[in-house]
Amino acid sequence: MPRVDTIPLETLAQSPLRSLIDQARELKVPDPLFFQVLAHVPGYTEATFDALYRSHAEGNVDHKLKEIIRIRLARLAGDNYFSNLRSEEAIKAGLTEDLIEAGCGSFEKDKRFSAAEKWALNFAKLMYTEPKKVNKEFYKKGKNYYSEAEIMELGAFIAFHYGLQVFMRTIGAFPLQDKEGNLLTEKESKIYYGAR
Repeated sequence: MPRVDTIPLETLAQSPLRSLIDQARELKVPDPLFFQVLAHVPGYTEATFDALYRSHAEGNVDHKLKEIIRIRLARLAGDNYFSNLRSEEAIKAGLTEDLIEAGCGSFEKDKRFSAAEKWALNFAKLMYTEPKKVNKEFYKKGKNYYSEAEIMELGAFIAFHYGLQVFMRTIGAFPLQDKEGNLLTEKESKIYYGAR
């Protein structure tokens, strides 16, 4: 189990959070465990999920790109929970594990990524590893590819998701569903996702 007590799913099924859990089930990010952990403070759960969902599934930046960035950040944070979840919407749009691996690795010379995508992936990488490189010149280059609104969308997305992933790492969580959305026990999840 995670390092914190969780609220049973049966209890949440009768709560106002039920509609959010159903909304998350469609995207598959996050899974029910997210709600079981945060449901101790329902108002925070609603606000946190709203920010997570809007920043990830809405906006003008390509969802597949944001999904690669989200997974890259989760791996950087050492978070087993979010790094193992996959957006159903991104998969339906053609995102593959091979492309995720490329985006989480040496994407700079990979011809599958456009110059704009490489800039965004670099933004996610540098914000936490070499923040001094995210300077005036860096943003100026980004404006060749993205509007200022899209750059703000990316920046807020990166900041929010990385922080949430660091939090989930601290509680030692693993997804409680497999890639098809079937519920797993904690023990099954660690085996399924290859606990590190």
